[in-house]
Amino acid sequence: MNKHIELSKNAVVAFLKKSPAEFTKADIIRFVVESGIEMVNFMYPAGDGRLKTLNFVVNDMAYLETILTLGERVDGSSLFPFIQAGSSDLYVVPRFRTAFVDPFAPIPTLAMLCSFFDKDGNPLASAPEHTLAKACEEFTKATGLTFHAMGELEFYVISRDPGLFPATDQRGYHESAPYAKFNDFRCKCMRAIAATGGQIKYGHSEVGNFTLDGKIYEQNEIEFLPVDARDAADQLVLAKWAIRNLAAQEELNVTFAPKITTGKAGSGLHVHIRLMKGDASATATADGLTDYARRAIAGLMVLAPALTAFGNTNPTSYFRLVPNQEAPTSICWGDRNRSVLVRVPLGWTAGADMCAIANGAHAASECPEVDASVKPTFEIRNADGSADVYRLLAGICVALRYGLEMDSDKALDIARNTYVDTDIHHHPEVLARLRSLPADCAASAEALVEFADVFTDRGVFSPEMIAGVVGSLRSFDSAEAAAARSDNSKMLDMVHRYFHCG
Repeated sequence: MNKHIELSKNAVVAFLKKSPAEFTKADIIRFVVESGIEMVNFMYPAGDGRLKTLNFVVNDMAYLETILTLGERVDGSSLFPFIQAGSSDLYVVPRFRTAFVDPFAPIPTLAMLCSFFDKDGNPLASAPEHTLAKACEEFTKATGLTFHAMGELEFYVISRDPGLFPATDQRGYHESAPYAKFNDFRCKCMRAIAATGGQIKYGHSEVGNFTLDGKIYEQNEIEFLPVDARDAADQLVLAKWAIRNLAAQEELNVTFAPKITTGKAGSGLHVHIRLMKGDASATATADGLTDYARRAIAGLMVLAPALTAFGNTNPTSYFRLVPNQEAPTSICWGDRNRSVLVRVPLGWTAGADMCAIANGAHAASECPEVDASVKPTFEIRNADGSADVYRLLAGICVALRYGLEMDSDKALDIARNTYVDTDIHHHPEVLARLRSLPADCAASAEALVEFADVFTDRGVFSPEMIAGVVGSLRSFDSAEAAAARSDNSKMLDMVHRYFHCG
């Protein structure tokens, strides 16, 4: 059996014993019939970034075949703000590779994510999922590479403070129980996410923890493995859905909001990037980053201000992006540097046999079997939980292509000029030469307008989608947000308003 599926926690994968990418309609029908599935759910992300659900009772084989083949009609004007009621008929068609057994349903239920189609049977140009698919297709067509991504999903868990074993304020990173209160909850979340097909790297408690008004706020993180960007987006939206469902079952509250109070760590959505050429990494070698990666980073440096329009979508996003914090504000990159926008960890490139060192010489023969060349990634660190992950990853993909299609010498020059090897917050002379990210939603909108032609090139982002994002950003009251920066009560009021963003 394929090593990548033999331990899968996805019941459909375990039953069919094949990779999700190979699922067919016949496979889905066989699983439904032989596994006693009583309901099929179609799920799809709408304009607010949240998953919507359409339920079907399985009581007729012909009807099951029909919905799996033709999908179903939905009201697009209720799902997306840019669709008018007069032409609102859309169709949702399931993608078989996303099938999983719903871990929260009270009766046996098979769920699948769907793609949107218009009245003529074409993929909906303004659908976030199609935008990402188009971005990935154009990226590969132009560069011969594949864009792999993985997200670091940070969130706060909130519950009554029992007053036992209080954690050290803002020192919760990788804390163990009993000082960390929600490790068991996070592990249950990871198990549920794995059941949906999520490829998880690890989970841990994060820096942020504090008490407020008799409640514990504890920050957690679940990080994924790098996969094709289209699958990465699917996994992230399902992960947020799973975490919220489990929290509701356990009467906990969770939030992916970028900032929930002053002076405490905010939550980001760091995206790790891996460039692949076939099955081999084009990101790094034993000597460090490849020119492919440096040129791609140059694209991120140029388009960074506009990317905030997809990754930082409400006023509280910019309460997190402030100077002298770990969240980035200046457009630069560096190795192992947490004050930069794009960080390059460059682990596993030293060539040392750490397994043998840790376990003794007898382990040396086992360790070389693992290929470490695909481990290195580089991460862009501005986005947060307010992002529509499909649009965000599509925007990042466009930026990577932009850098790779740029004149090579020019791209490498941009990369050299934006590289820093120090904590920029302690070196004002370095800060002075760097451009800054937008400071609020209005500035983010203007940045997107400036680079709109880059994102709409080759039909990746539709003009309607760009206009919708710009309109949404401009709708926020900049004066209110500015006042909240220096008034904690106003900030908390705004935080409450966007508490369940994304």
